[in-house]
Amino acid sequence: MTESLAPIGNMTSLARLKRIYDQATRLARIGAWECDLATEALTWTDGVYDLFDLPRSSEVRRAAIVDLYEDESRRQMERLRAEAIRTGRSFTLDARIRTRHGASRWMRLTADVVYEHDRPVRIFGAKQDITDEKARWDRLKQQAERDSLTGLANRRLFETRCHDLTGAEPGDVSVAALALIDLDDFKEINDGLGHSAGDECLRQVAERLTRALGDALVVARIGGDEFAVLLRAPLGRTQILAMLQRAQRGLCRPVLWRDRSIEVRASVGVTILKASHRRDPSRLLEEADRALYAAKAAGRNLIRVFGEDRDDCMTGIAVGARAAVG
Repeated sequence: MTESLAPIGNMTSLARLKRIYDQATRLARIGAWECDLATEALTWTDGVYDLFDLPRSSEVRRAAIVDLYEDESRRQMERLRAEAIRTGRSFTLDARIRTRHGASRWMRLTADVVYEHDRPVRIFGAKQDITDEKARWDRLKQQAERDSLTGLANRRLFETRCHDLTGAEPGDVSVAALALIDLDDFKEINDGLGHSAGDECLRQVAERLTRALGDALVVARIGGDEFAVLLRAPLGRTQILAMLQRAQRGLCRPVLWRDRSIEVRASVGVTILKASHRRDPSRLLEEADRALYAAKAAGRNLIRVFGEDRDDCMTGIAVGARAAVG
């Protein structure tokens, strides 16, 4: 038999509705809150206490709770709160907090303001634990922006970072140069030893690039055996070449795979950021690609800088055979 709710005026019905509400808020991991603006006294429902791992119905002070916000989230929350009180506009913020026990959580904070006689008197809203939701979105973002084989940024993220240069003020540009790195004769590794050997070479090259250029803005795999690095400013030409030479030496160590030693060589094309790249970031990639082609044409396993003459821009380290097995 289907249970029907009694009229609202019936106390049994009110108790049942409260039970349903409590069950729903526990399931949604959400609670309601209110702050008196004159006294800053806080009123919470159980869901908010649970979110912060605080004993239910215990006294809470706003200053102590604000300290549980991570620094950036605290700054955002205080700015939005002050604006809401000033304008009467509601807001929503995803904030990172630490619980009483030190656990890190993500919370969705919603807030609105109550006015009486044209003056703000209370701010209220809801706080919801979205830690699991945030983790799911982070995993999806990771899948969308990362290369599945190497874990590096993929071409999509790399192109986004390049596009971010558009419209940037000169003082805001954080890129010094773009380097394209291509493994020489990589097809011979795949053809001679199989794709599993090639995949292992790519994974180890990615690890070596990350170690050598860990301060780079982006280290990405943008093609089969092609990598791209946006070097972080400020760096001069001498520093850029020194960094890339060290990275190239690291890349050109043999890769061990199933008791075999595979020789690896890498050609590098570099373009140094100029003001014109902020207007047309696609030129950055085109110029680095032309420098890479020049390094390949000049004998491979070389570093070439776009726009410089042959003697001034070519460096390199010979590393022996193109691909050998031991």
